[in-house]
Amino acid sequence: MTSARNRREFLKASAAIGVGAWIAGPDLLAAERSANEAINIACIGVGGKGSSDTDQAENHGNLVALCDIDDNTLAAKAVKFPKARKFNDFRRMLEDMERQIDAVTVSTPDHTHATASIMAIRQGKHVYTQKPLTFSVHEARALREAAKQYGVCTQMGTQGSALDGFRTSIEVLRSGAIGPVREVHVWTDRCGNFWKQAPDIVARPTDKPAVPPHVHWDLFLGPAPERPYSPLYHPFAWRGWRDFGTGAVGDMACHLANMPFMALKLGYPSTVIAEHSEINPETFQQWATITYEFPSRENQPQVKLVWWEGIRNGQRNLPPTELFHGIERPDNGILCIGEKGTLFTSHAQGGAYKLLPLANFEGYKEPDKYLPRLGATDANSDDSQKDEWIAACKAGKPSLALCNFEHAGLLTEAVLLGNVAILAGKKIEWDGPNLKVANVPEANQYLRREYRKGWAL
Repeated sequence: MTSARNRREFLKASAAIGVGAWIAGPDLLAAERSANEAINIACIGVGGKGSSDTDQAENHGNLVALCDIDDNTLAAKAVKFPKARKFNDFRRMLEDMERQIDAVTVSTPDHTHATASIMAIRQGKHVYTQKPLTFSVHEARALREAAKQYGVCTQMGTQGSALDGFRTSIEVLRSGAIGPVREVHVWTDRCGNFWKQAPDIVARPTDKPAVPPHVHWDLFLGPAPERPYSPLYHPFAWRGWRDFGTGAVGDMACHLANMPFMALKLGYPSTVIAEHSEINPETFQQWATITYEFPSRENQPQVKLVWWEGIRNGQRNLPPTELFHGIERPDNGILCIGEKGTLFTSHAQGGAYKLLPLANFEGYKEPDKYLPRLGATDANSDDSQKDEWIAACKAGKPSLALCNFEHAGLLTEAVLLGNVAILAGKKIEWDGPNLKVANVPEANQYLRREYRKGWAL
């Protein structure tokens, strides 16, 4: 069976489960939407990752609006979609086209994810937001709660969650194949290799070049504090700056920690502590090792999850070699260590896996499949994940999207507590229900940011 056919059948089957009340807006009556009726989609951020998100959105509905702070990026995408209205400010787009938009994709820099997403949610729109879901811990909680309150269908852009291998890994872990899991390691090569941060850049640039005429700098800043334009921020290089990005852990842990977090149902961490290189107020550190402790839950033991990033003493900061049972340590990966063995994957998003030691699992038979399969491969997982989101939208069932904001909000909140622990300089005890650091009161300032006027949630 082809992947395309799998996806089509998934869409039909999901919609057939029961097309419930599809909320077109908080003040409007819910209306049924048939599986064949096109959804009107607006795309916020259409360059970089947003370019493919926009192209894929058009595969699943009517693309009615494009928004980007860069006129060149916007114009290039408008050539492909000439009928879509063009905007630079997503606030104006959502206000002007509130009744013409059913769903929104958000593919902007991290610092504007929450502001754009929550405005759309409050209008009753379905939302697909790129990872990390938000810039701050507080925003992750706010989006999770808003999505639930307004009953919209959501998905965080972690395309690996659409892969069959991702879902099989979850089933293998939950089946007990490697026994109770008490330790998880996740690591990435992103820090320093893909954008500049410490030690290459530790302070703001002193030169003040003119803002290019095609860049709407005030709209790029959005909720972030005022600062002069620099090509060191836009495009893409914003990831290494604390006012705009979330560092390597924000960029990649939502991919790498996603599978074990979902499989083990981790929820709120109890404590977080970080070991790291020297920090500065402007850019992210050269390396960090962050240890999250999760409490026992549903007859599962406590779990220690360790995040590794960066270059330490001239070497990649990686888990110890003895944990790999002779397998070469890859650039990105996941180790889930159980009492009977280890589940290992070198896939940055939790795809195909191996059980270690290899000799102990010869002839291993996978458990029965119970999670939905989309027939997704690395080549089409991004589009497949949007298939799943659209199926949820048409069925009016938020839970059909595997990485919906209920899950993604919890994951992002936990991940970003790593940045809080780094800035706090101490082990923090997390009081999840009350959204606060219990033992280091001064660390609570790092849970949220001050918003510029006109950009608050």
